[in-house]
Amino acid sequence: MSIMRLEIVTAEKIIYSDEVSSVVAPGTAGQLGILPNHAPLLTSLKPGELRILKEDKEVNIAVSGGFLEVLQNVVTVLADTAERAEDIDVERAQDALKRAQDKVNSSDSDLDLERAIQSLKRSQARVYVSKRKRSSASRTKVK
Repeated sequence: MSIMRLEIVTAEKIIYSDEVSSVVAPGTAGQLGILPNHAPLLTSLKPGELRILKEDKEVNIAVSGGFLEVLQNVVTVLADTAERAEDIDVERAQDALKRAQDKVNSSDSDLDLERAIQSLKRSQARVYVSKRKRSSASRTKVK
């Protein structure tokens, strides 16, 4: 099976570094599927789920935006923030989502609507990734 190198980096640390089979990323123009030996590419990312397939295992990471580069069979993600699904505190993520929704829905004239919407999108991505991983884990246990 063909593989490629994946590096996911934030300003604070390396989030993920390994050989993988495929990557699906939330590009600003839509979902991007990256397979080994992909053509060179540079694109921006929006808040969402980064799915990594390594052998038969899937790793899910919530990203809040950033950039993805593919060059010489190496995929590099420079993320604003990135969090593995199992590291997301679901209650905190849901609380942050509720606060972001309240801000967007408020009629405060001093509100920076664009920042509030970006906060809402980041929160939605974190909640989605954490819940998706938990429901996938519970389906696996049932089998």
